[in-house]
Amino acid sequence: MTTTDSNSTSNQHAWIMLLLASFFEIGYALSVGGSKAFTLLNWSISAVVFFLLTLYALSVALKTIDVGIGYAVWAGIGAVGAAVFGKALFGQSLAPIQVFWLAVIIVGVVWLKLADSEKLKARSAPSPADAPAHTDAGNRARNT
Repeated sequence: MTTTDSNSTSNQHAWIMLLLASFFEIGYALSVGGSKAFTLLNWSISAVVFFLLTLYALSVALKTIDVGIGYAVWAGIGAVGAAVFGKALFGQSLAPIQVFWLAVIIVGVVWLKLADSEKLKARSAPSPADAPAHTDAGNRARNT
């Protein structure tokens, strides 16, 4: 296995862990809502378990994925999932305009994942020819 294959496998594992963390986050959000401010024992226990699972999976994912990107994806999937399942499980309202903006979040999450792909990173990386030339004469001129 080459270094590139190893990096690709590690990156895939990180994204899988991030998806797991996102699903655990949905479970956590729904459990907190169902716990009625932690007054219902079963929902409260569920909230604690999902909280620990989401923190663990997120921390594993963030060993490879940049924190800003990972957090945005995790929070986006969690928010959309909580809204959709909140409607299904608790009968919470979800207006058409809210569905539209949740769809915008999902599109953003997909684009963040695509932007993290190895092929896109390779295409957008600057080539050595694009690097600015540094000369001693240029440095002396700036220092005077």
